[in-house]
Amino acid sequence: MILRDVVAQLGLQVLAGEDALDQEVTGGYIADLLSCVMAGAQPGQLWFTLQTHLNIVAVASLVGAAGIVITEDAPVAPETVKRAEAEGVVLLLSAEPTFETVVKLARLL
Repeated sequence: MILRDVVAQLGLQVLAGEDALDQEVTGGYIADLLSCVMAGAQPGQLWFTLQTHLNIVAVASLVGAAGIVITEDAPVAPETVKRAEAEGVVLLLSAEPTFETVVKLARLL
């Protein structure tokens, strides 16, 4: 499924990476530990997390994530949004808890 469609269906807010929403989403990966994401996430997956610090951008870029979905309306620092824009990483925000957001993605895919 195309990321732009996922964003619309899940009601996600695009914080960064508007130009990269036409890529394919292959699944999802849920983790808050960066080392787990580096070891287990696959290219094309959406990464669901509550983490909002700058390092999430580097990790998403490293693993080739389709984007980062920050859940529970966690506040995102402007520096993180700016870094995501600069590196071409899609940064999305969900108002819902992680579980509910991921269940909705699973139903779409």
